[in-house]
Amino acid sequence: MATRFEALNRLWGSVRESNHDFRASTDIFPVFDTQKVSESLDLAGSGQTNGAQNRPAKSARALDEIEQRIVSKVEEEKKTSYQVLEDQFHTFADRLRNLDFEGQFGLIRQANITSLSDFKAEVTMGEDELHGLRRDLKTAEDELTHFKEIHGLKRAAKETASSYMFLKVSFLIFILLFETIVNGVFLAKGSQQGLVGGVVEAFAFAFLNVGVAVLLAILMVRNIVKRSWLSKLAGIVGVCVYVVGAVAINLALAHYRELSEAAFSDVGREVIIRLKAQPFGLEDVKSWTLFGVGLLFSVGAFVDGYYMTDPYPGFSSTQKRVRLARQHYIERKQELIDGLKDVRDEYNEKVDLIIRDLSQRRAEHQAIIAHRARNTDLFREHQNQLERSANTLLTIYRDANRAARTEPEPKYFSMPYKMDRLKPTEVVAEWNDKDLAERIAQAQEELTRQMEKIGEEFSTAANRYRQLDSLFPET
Repeated sequence: MATRFEALNRLWGSVRESNHDFRASTDIFPVFDTQKVSESLDLAGSGQTNGAQNRPAKSARALDEIEQRIVSKVEEEKKTSYQVLEDQFHTFADRLRNLDFEGQFGLIRQANITSLSDFKAEVTMGEDELHGLRRDLKTAEDELTHFKEIHGLKRAAKETASSYMFLKVSFLIFILLFETIVNGVFLAKGSQQGLVGGVVEAFAFAFLNVGVAVLLAILMVRNIVKRSWLSKLAGIVGVCVYVVGAVAINLALAHYRELSEAAFSDVGREVIIRLKAQPFGLEDVKSWTLFGVGLLFSVGAFVDGYYMTDPYPGFSSTQKRVRLARQHYIERKQELIDGLKDVRDEYNEKVDLIIRDLSQRRAEHQAIIAHRARNTDLFREHQNQLERSANTLLTIYRDANRAARTEPEPKYFSMPYKMDRLKPTEVVAEWNDKDLAERIAQAQEELTRQMEKIGEEFSTAANRYRQLDSLFPET
């Protein structure tokens, strides 16, 4: 059915989608170039200039303008890097949401609930169809049994195979053509149209000779084997009609040959007159030969038509209906079993893919978490590097300032710069790897059990299909 395993198909469709489109990288936070910043801010020159003027003053506690520029540069770089980290975290969050473990587990529960029911529904539909076919077979068998009872038959009908029927029909065609040729040769001399005219006339006689024999054998003569005396009488009449007809047709042909050679203008009328006056008054041995050959062909066609099917009228066709019904029943039963096997194999294939996908999703989950943790460590180290860079730049400026001063430097010159650290946004409501592993193992186990149930249901259904005759003999 079209909606078979709908829940499983939705789950299988989600499995086929890609869940991993990020690229692991360790260079998202570039190294802060202290030399370039020192040159762009001209720290050495500014330090000498301000130092020569003894700025900042000894009593100063706050950073001067140049130092604030250094700190601002570092803080700007820190904020830029933090934004990069946040963007990375948003990407990781999207990837984790796309893994959608809760959705997958929900689809698995739904598939486990509905899949077995869908399979059983498929089995039931097939069983209902087989019941109908079995009833049709039983009806045909009852008809055959009744036919044999009322006609006193205790044997099986003689069914003619297709190949054997082809041979019988071919034999009739051969008789018709051969008799046409033989008659044509005999009639050609007396025909005004020569050989062609003789063959045409011969074909008409041959067709009538063979056709009458076959029709009487099939339609009337076979009634002679029936139990009814009226039917037997009809069969005997058929035999008599055949004998008279075969003899009359072939005598007419023989007389026609003799009279056509004598060049009578109205041969057909003369043949009728002779048949009435002297039916056996043939004067030429060739005419007797033509009569004998035609009669032989007629007998051959008669026997072939009589045994074309079972001699008892209606017996062969009745048994044929039983055979066709049984064949249809058996073939359809095998088709349904093969169809259930295909459904089972399709289900198992999809479940195998889903089970593997759950493990792959967990591996991707671990990769995303590890990548995010690695980026967090990189950002922490990057902030340390920025702090060291800031102190390096401040040292360049302060050393140049000290060298040019005539007064003592401010006390804070000897104190290192401490940069305030930014912390990544805390992630909440996230799967714990241990819990996730347990849930995945549980889901995979449920799917495996469901596969086993489908397999058991298939075996049961196949046995029920095969045992339908013995389980429900009345149908």
